[in-house]
Amino acid sequence: MKTHPNAVPHAEKKNASVSFVIPAYNELENLLPLIEELRAVCTLMDCEREIIIIDDGSTDGTTEVLRTVSDVTLISFRRNFGQTAAFDAGFKEAGNDYVVTMDGDGQNDPADVPRLIAHLEENGLDAVSGWRINRKDTAAKHIISRVANLLRKVFLRDSIHDSGCSLKVYRRECFDNINLFGEMHRFIPALLQMQGFSVGEIHVNHRARTRGKTKYNFTRTVKGLADLMLLWFWSSYSVRPIHLLGGLGVAMLALSVLFGTRTVYLFFASYELSSTLEPLLTVFTFTTGLLFLMLGIVTDILIKIYYAITKEPYYSVRDIIRHDGAEDGAGDHVEGRR
Repeated sequence: MKTHPNAVPHAEKKNASVSFVIPAYNELENLLPLIEELRAVCTLMDCEREIIIIDDGSTDGTTEVLRTVSDVTLISFRRNFGQTAAFDAGFKEAGNDYVVTMDGDGQNDPADVPRLIAHLEENGLDAVSGWRINRKDTAAKHIISRVANLLRKVFLRDSIHDSGCSLKVYRRECFDNINLFGEMHRFIPALLQMQGFSVGEIHVNHRARTRGKTKYNFTRTVKGLADLMLLWFWSSYSVRPIHLLGGLGVAMLALSVLFGTRTVYLFFASYELSSTLEPLLTVFTFTTGLLFLMLGIVTDILIKIYYAITKEPYYSVRDIIRHDGAEDGAGDHVEGRR
């Protein structure tokens, strides 16, 4: 079988070090059993562990209880900022080889973590997403999830069937140049694929909620759809937005020429212009075309300023191979993964 260039040979593998990133909002009664499960899984894997709980403004005493748990890193928000902000804070704190994300409600099964990591290494992937085949959720959640997945595939063309599943494993370097806002945690696999990272998925267990109440609501769905459109624009036109906005501007100006030509014809044909739409359409399409062109130019300038200030590259480098020019032909140097 052909070996993937990023795969680590079994003989060279060391014990994994894993950072668990778990956002939580009023999930104290689920978190304590979950922490015990994570300890057991890490003992089975014989790995170094880091359990990071992000208390997203809970009112059930999560911070007060977890601050006394010695092997848990607790990030406590001053108020509820949302799951995306919690994930972002956890990613910035995580320092181990692998970053595993999961929900704090106990529905993700920690027993799947070794399989996720094994699949990642065996296939040389950068991230592996869980795919909940038998979801233990309400019918409404199933329907919304299916519609969201369909829209995501249409606009982002990613390869993941269940991007909403929080159970995922990543290599640490996946988050070197990613900052999350809004409801963008749902689109992390798509963001990574945009940067050239390889993403896979495997089937995972999904458990029914036994304690607490779901925090999912329709508002989050609307926000997620808005973020989907933003991500579509960013994935397609983040480097040259003028290609989209300028193209729309040129198309509107071309329409204004057609409507203008029709208006001139009607004028010389002695038609009553006040009773036709052509003059109004000429002005509307001409003005709109100019606005799109100006917006495209301004957006293009702002994008260039953004990349210049943040120093964030719009490309992703996996390896750098340098030849030092030694006379004996030796000395090829390969830098690590980016």
